[in-house]
Amino acid sequence: MTRQDLDARISEILHRHGAFFAFSQRQFEERQVRGVKYAHCGAGMICPVGAADQLQAEIRAAIDAYHTADLAENGKVKVIWRELANHEAQLTHDITPTVEALQGYGITREEVKAEWAGYLRHCVENDLF
Repeated sequence: MTRQDLDARISEILHRHGAFFAFSQRQFEERQVRGVKYAHCGAGMICPVGAADQLQAEIRAAIDAYHTADLAENGKVKVIWRELANHEAQLTHDITPTVEALQGYGITREEVKAEWAGYLRHCVENDLF
């Protein structure tokens, strides 16, 4: 499963449950269906009352499937290095954002720390600053 597959799957889940994102009252009014009561699910996500638990469970399952596929395709080390790069750890010398981003993968701080020195050496040798 690619990131695009995950995005499409989440969009389908949102659509099926009548959920959407609204960050202002105007956006909410444009998207709401009259007569439907809505709940705020966090981070701007709105869904019909009673659908939140199932919606969030399906989204979590989709994300878990993505993480499993990502690890199977790329391996733990490549995933760690990708996230170290994504969070510019070579510039900040802080692996905490990477550790937090990888929690859903089941990757620990110790595993990220074990890769940190090799990643930083790679960045120095390849002038990735």
